[in-house]
Amino acid sequence: MAPNPPTTEPTPPPTLTLKPGTAWSDAWQRCLTIAPEAFQADRVLNLWASSWQQDGRPLPATSPVDGSPIAGPPRLDAPTAQQAVRASLDQHRAWRHIPLAERSARVSATLDALTEHRELLALLLVWEIGKPWRLAQADVDRAIDGVRWYVDNIDRLLADRTPLPGPVSNIASWNYPMSVLVHAMLVQALAGNAVIAKTPTDGGVACLTLACALAAREGIPITLLSGSGSELSAALVRSPEIGCVSFVGGRDTGARIATEVADLGKRHILEQEGLNTWGIWNFTDWPSLTAVIPKLFDYGKQRCTAYPRFVVQRSAFDEFLSAYLPAVRSLRTGHPLAVADPAAPLPSLDFGPLINAAKAKELADQVTEAIDRGAIPLHRGSTADTRFLPGQDTSAYLHPVTLLNPPPSSPLHHAEPFGPVDTIVLVDTEAELLAAMNASNGALVATLSTDDPATYERLAPQIRAFKTGHGTPRSRGDRDELFGGFGASWRGAFVGGELLVRAVTDGPAGERLPGNFPDYHLMP
Repeated sequence: MAPNPPTTEPTPPPTLTLKPGTAWSDAWQRCLTIAPEAFQADRVLNLWASSWQQDGRPLPATSPVDGSPIAGPPRLDAPTAQQAVRASLDQHRAWRHIPLAERSARVSATLDALTEHRELLALLLVWEIGKPWRLAQADVDRAIDGVRWYVDNIDRLLADRTPLPGPVSNIASWNYPMSVLVHAMLVQALAGNAVIAKTPTDGGVACLTLACALAAREGIPITLLSGSGSELSAALVRSPEIGCVSFVGGRDTGARIATEVADLGKRHILEQEGLNTWGIWNFTDWPSLTAVIPKLFDYGKQRCTAYPRFVVQRSAFDEFLSAYLPAVRSLRTGHPLAVADPAAPLPSLDFGPLINAAKAKELADQVTEAIDRGAIPLHRGSTADTRFLPGQDTSAYLHPVTLLNPPPSSPLHHAEPFGPVDTIVLVDTEAELLAAMNASNGALVATLSTDDPATYERLAPQIRAFKTGHGTPRSRGDRDELFGGFGASWRGAFVGGELLVRAVTDGPAGERLPGNFPDYHLMP
């Protein structure tokens, strides 16, 4: 009898380590060196009345990456926040008279400083909100490049326009501190306004503090405060000193703010979430869909323009799955700073952790509940190829999940999950397709994949999204691209391009801004 061939043991995966120089302690020490006025050994400071203030009660915080402690927000009380708003009005009254050429020079100098410290800002985003390195760098770059476009075009955009009577108050979610919040603040200041921002409760305080420190050094009139939204709302939303409220976040909080600003007749920009949908109807170009699926999972779908819902023609469901499943199985997740070789570049991941362990558990529980009530699990991600450090806390990580037909009783049926969970709804008629794509009474973006251009042209106007793509994803946009929403996904003035400047300035008497207002709706 011939001897058995020798067996070969599978090669164990390499042990990963934290890339040298990327630890939270390394990032923190660099912040202390670069901006000692804003960072202390154990905390960050609030910025108001043109100086960094050691007030507020620092809250403990942990990184979603591995559960380790990081800097938390120094929460102010309501009376102190009111003082800060009054001080910002004084800044505003002086800044609005600064010549435009000087404002542009100061904003440009701020952009140069942000560019110099680009990698540190990105590293802070990795630790504070769990962005993979590639996406963290992109967030910083989009802020810098976007504001440079405004600097280059501000003379044209500000023709016959003046700053608002008071500062702009910014309340934004944690997912894009640079490309949404810092970008908006610098454009608002360029247009002649003092700006106020509340740090998001869930993360980003160190990154925002460093960015604001660099801006404040150039004389930009920025106020940066931390605190509970409910406690600071009276100051940041209802204060008579505030000229405009800019909000990015969920519908519940947005609806409350919308009621307050409507009662006060105050200028407002309220970007709220919607269930962005991707429709499949009479479609055959499956390779193009396979190629785009991984991109839709960037940052674990923790984006206002993520696509968590596919509405698929029933007769094409088998072909859809053949295109979709290989793509979703290729996704890579794990610790954003873990490497096998200290000299190796940081990993290119589709996403890392969710914003915190509580969100990961909430979403996992919703998935379990939906399945218990009849949803069919089509895909569940595996830990086999996940990149983690030995023994690290992984409680904020959630592997991709795909469910067919979530029950109407599940939040996954009608609301945006803000995590790597896709849901699929099957339809048989065009009427069903449109109804399913409009399930959340308005969205920011949508896409319809169909081979027939005439079909797209006929159906797209009936989809209640501000932007609709033909077989390609839509994004918030940069530079001159407009942005807004339909239905409950947006209240107030639209933004992007010239509309962002128009939203935070006054024009001719009787001007009606494009947007969704209590007494009118005007598309650009």
